[in-house]
Amino acid sequence: MGKRAAGLTRTEARRRRKKRTLAVTIVAAVGCAGAGTALALLPAPSEPPARATPAEPTAGPATPPAPPPPPPSASPTPSPSPSATPGDDVPETGPGTFTVVQAQGKAQGQGQIRRYRVEIEDGIRLPGPQTAREVSDILGHARGWTRNTAYGFQLVSSGPVDFTVKVATPGTTDRLCDVSTPASRGNVNCRTGHTVVVNLKRWVRGSPQFDGPVQQYRALIINHEVGHEIGRGHESCAGPGALAPAMMQQIKGLDGCLSNAWPYDTAGRYIQGPAVP
Repeated sequence: MGKRAAGLTRTEARRRRKKRTLAVTIVAAVGCAGAGTALALLPAPSEPPARATPAEPTAGPATPPAPPPPPPSASPTPSPSPSATPGDDVPETGPGTFTVVQAQGKAQGQGQIRRYRVEIEDGIRLPGPQTAREVSDILGHARGWTRNTAYGFQLVSSGPVDFTVKVATPGTTDRLCDVSTPASRGNVNCRTGHTVVVNLKRWVRGSPQFDGPVQQYRALIINHEVGHEIGRGHESCAGPGALAPAMMQQIKGLDGCLSNAWPYDTAGRYIQGPAVP
């Protein structure tokens, strides 16, 4: 009786231990399931809306800075550009061939109309139409030769002409004008036959003896050489402080006269000096 009671006691004890183990397992399982269910029922936290961020440039190999430009040359060569005058870039000589400027003007003056054309030596950077218009404006000026009702002129580019105005390099001018004096070579203009030869250097740079803008000296060239064409001879200074006659060789000095480009003054009087023998 004592052994059976003791055995039952041990058996019962084992059963009780199993029950306790099972109960613990169930409780743990239920607890886990309940926790999972609770977690599942909780609402998911809301995330803030995504904000656009500027794209960052993809990193790449660093580019070394460009080296600084080299310093300019002490005496840079200017690039030539077309203009009314080629500046100091006047060629010493040219091919000696000429192209007629395609420009036409109205008859100017009241007297016998002398037709003329303008030619420019090939290779000269001088705009033909503008140069021809300048010559025409000089000959038709109120103080020019047309002030005398005996004279008239008309610029043409075709047909017969009474005289020609040629703009030439200094070397070609010397050949056309048969210049032999060393001091005059490359420096003078002339009229030979029925051709007025305009030295490009004088047209562009004027004359150191002429006190005035180069446009005025151009007028003196045309008025002086065309004056020869219409039969006028050289004149000299009338006296200190007087205007130099247009027919005076002002390039050789003024002898006390004042620089002047026009045959007539503003009152229409002819500016005259003693004739040169």
